[in-house]
Amino acid sequence: MDAREFGKVAVLLGGKSAEREISLMSGKNVLEGLRQAGVDAHAFDPAERDLFDLKRDGYARAFIALHGRFGEDGTVQGALELLGIPYTGSGVMASALCMDKVRTKLVWLACGLPTPRFEVITEHSNLSAVAKKLGLPLIVKPAHEGSTLGLTKVLAAADLKTAYEHAARYDRLVLAEEFVAGEELTAAFLSDEALPLIRIEAPQGNYDYQNKYFTDNTKYICPCGLPAAEERQIQKVVMRSAEALGCSGWGRADLIRRTDGSISLLEINTSPGMTGHSLVPMAAKVAGLDFQQLVLRILEMAHVG
Repeated sequence: MDAREFGKVAVLLGGKSAEREISLMSGKNVLEGLRQAGVDAHAFDPAERDLFDLKRDGYARAFIALHGRFGEDGTVQGALELLGIPYTGSGVMASALCMDKVRTKLVWLACGLPTPRFEVITEHSNLSAVAKKLGLPLIVKPAHEGSTLGLTKVLAAADLKTAYEHAARYDRLVLAEEFVAGEELTAAFLSDEALPLIRIEAPQGNYDYQNKYFTDNTKYICPCGLPAAEERQIQKVVMRSAEALGCSGWGRADLIRRTDGSISLLEINTSPGMTGHSLVPMAAKVAGLDFQQLVLRILEMAHVG
């Protein structure tokens, strides 16, 4: 499409989630990319303005650069559908499912897709029994947060209670997950096309909030170095995992590749980061799409329902 055909475009950024800071960074980059491409794009922060202003002010499309709850979980998507404004990314159901790590895993398991074993834990759980069942180390994290917020790698059963309490500050639903050792990979997709895999090498293997967004110590290798046939096979599994959840438009799956070549799916992000450290733009660049082309492709796929 010619950039002028998109009409007035709102870049939804900021929002009310714990990932507001990252969303502002993503949104700023998207806004700049769209404007450089000739799109009439404007910043719109739902934490500061009523969504109904989108209709009143004549916005024709919305590029969702929100992360976390109240932006990536189906709530904004539902509001935009009521307003009749086409938006980027997955619809209401897929957005809600992917934001919930427990339900995501239940769908994957029902479809025979590989994901680490897990247990939902509460303040009344027998944490020693959980540690015995899943083994140590294990991962404790809130079910509805991203960017590793509230996540702890637990090395000893005695530390499980503290890890649970940390995660519970972010979410009432907390899960303990089997720790899978191996290479960390991420797989972005545009529509039904998988982009090149990225291999992530974080300092001491700790790909946390700081190493994701605010340091230059993490290494991103793309092409990832796997044989072409193996990479294609992983991409097929990723696309199956996205299809099982009803994803559309664009997204990014995170996974672990064990030393024996098997993989475990961790989660799917339906509104991935678009910061200077973000992964979808890196993969798109290797596939031949610069940032302006990438945001235009995503905006082109905007839909209502």
